[in-house]
Amino acid sequence: MIETAGEPLKAQEPAAHKVRSVRAVGTRAVLAELSGTQDVLALQALLLEKPLPGQQDVLAAAETVLVKADSPASARRIAARLMQLDLTAPVQSDGELVVIDTVYDGEDLAEVGRLTGLGTDGVIAAHSGQIWTVAFAGFAPGFGYMIGENQQLEVPRRSSPRTAVPAGSVALAGNYSAVYPRRSPGGWQLIGRTNAKMWDLDREPPALAAPGHRVQFRPVRDALALAAEPVAEPAIEPAAAPAAEGTAPEPAAGQDVTAGIRIVSPGLQSLIQDLGRDGHSGLGVSAAGALDRASLRRANRLVGNTPGAAGIETVAGGLKVQAVGDQVLAVAGAPSELSIASAPDDAGDTWPRTVPVAAPFALLDGETLSIGAPHSGFRSYLAVRGGVDAAPVLGSRSTDTMSGIGPAPLAAGQHLGAGGEADSGVVGNPELQPDYPGTGVTVLDVVPGPRADWFDQAALDSFTAQDWAVLPQSNRVGMRLDGTPLQRSRQGELPSEGTVAGALQVPPEGLPVLFLADHPITGGYPVIAVVVDSQLDLAAQVPIGGRIRFRWAESATTEHPTEHGTAEHPTQHGTTEHATTTEEASN
Repeated sequence: MIETAGEPLKAQEPAAHKVRSVRAVGTRAVLAELSGTQDVLALQALLLEKPLPGQQDVLAAAETVLVKADSPASARRIAARLMQLDLTAPVQSDGELVVIDTVYDGEDLAEVGRLTGLGTDGVIAAHSGQIWTVAFAGFAPGFGYMIGENQQLEVPRRSSPRTAVPAGSVALAGNYSAVYPRRSPGGWQLIGRTNAKMWDLDREPPALAAPGHRVQFRPVRDALALAAEPVAEPAIEPAAAPAAEGTAPEPAAGQDVTAGIRIVSPGLQSLIQDLGRDGHSGLGVSAAGALDRASLRRANRLVGNTPGAAGIETVAGGLKVQAVGDQVLAVAGAPSELSIASAPDDAGDTWPRTVPVAAPFALLDGETLSIGAPHSGFRSYLAVRGGVDAAPVLGSRSTDTMSGIGPAPLAAGQHLGAGGEADSGVVGNPELQPDYPGTGVTVLDVVPGPRADWFDQAALDSFTAQDWAVLPQSNRVGMRLDGTPLQRSRQGELPSEGTVAGALQVPPEGLPVLFLADHPITGGYPVIAVVVDSQLDLAAQVPIGGRIRFRWAESATTEHPTEHGTAEHPTQHGTTEHATTTEEASN
């Protein structure tokens, strides 16, 4: 049995090369705790070589390995099996060797020399004179946590993180070294830089240094040696001006406009989403995908698509699209007024009509659909018969706002072709939708998180006794909540470990953050609780200004599925979202 209230499942007699304990992370994942890095690497290698039944993804971290399962039952079986695994087999150290040319001129090089007592030249010699091994990935795609052969370069993170660390920065923190793959916030000590492209989706695999790879940093004194190879820059078309309502903006030269829809206005934020890209945690990539999965499935079902066809996720209304050729569309999710303006006649006049939510309808060539502000709920999903045609990245067409993977946010004038993902020759019948939350209180069932034991009973009681307000800083990465701060009963820092959508992390200030689909794959704050997977769709529909109350689920392994594993929503009333794509975590 998996622990249900912060007490981990422990071996009767802890062995040096066994999993020490297993903690539940929600209802569909478990966290194996180990004695050190070598055991972490051994378990990761074993699970990747011989996956356990029901295993979906594996993510190693500093002292833990997160295993995601395809169901609560599989998670329970995996937890029991992990306790039986023998990790005494030596970890192979013959992974591919990656050589990274490095100019050692980082802003913190002198400080690292002082902290270690090695001096500047000693730091360079120690860093470049050993082979580093990528133990695990996290923070961002291509960011590999590398462990060295000794402890000479153990240094703390900066007391004040930088708001922007340049891409290619070579850094140290704790016992790890890493290279920042993209410009991002960060608190590691910077000792050098490289132009090595740590993440490239046109390369297979996209991560230059993936878990198991060995890395040699080679000092380069001449900065010219790091000059990037010249590449031909594509011609950049000027951004299309927003189209006037009811008129068709001119397509870009060479753009295929044979069939599909054109974005007249994206509203506050509109993104292409399907059901996500599971299974890439080892690369530092989260699943992303539609936040309200049931609504996307419903919209696709109504137009006759496969359940996972790509559609448009939009917040707070304001999305306007125009048909290019006759199209079949459906809108599901937050109930809103759907109005259609006909193409202008010879006199320039248009004729309005309305269509219902959760029902298929025709949008004829030149007609414009407008989605109004939601009456309740937060996110709406627009499906077009055939699916939105976009280039897949790692098997998915979803936009990941945290990593920047996938299609860019939709813009006025953009054309989206209809794909070939129609699943049926007929459209679906109109469907009833669940009720959606609003500014009232929405109750979400949670199970104890893997670090619930970092909080005393008073903090746990406060967590479920109060209503938490959803702040405007919330986005697809996570919902920021406001209320009475929670006090930890344990001091110190938690080594980074894998986490899941639905996890409620508690930063030092005590205000929880509810992770959503674009969350960072690892986190360093204790997770007090996890929303049950079947209610993540409901959580995604709580608007800015809405309130959430958490309730302990009857059982840590209980889910209450309704449609395709999702829970129906309680009756509430809605408001609007202040969308943002600011990253919620730094390293």
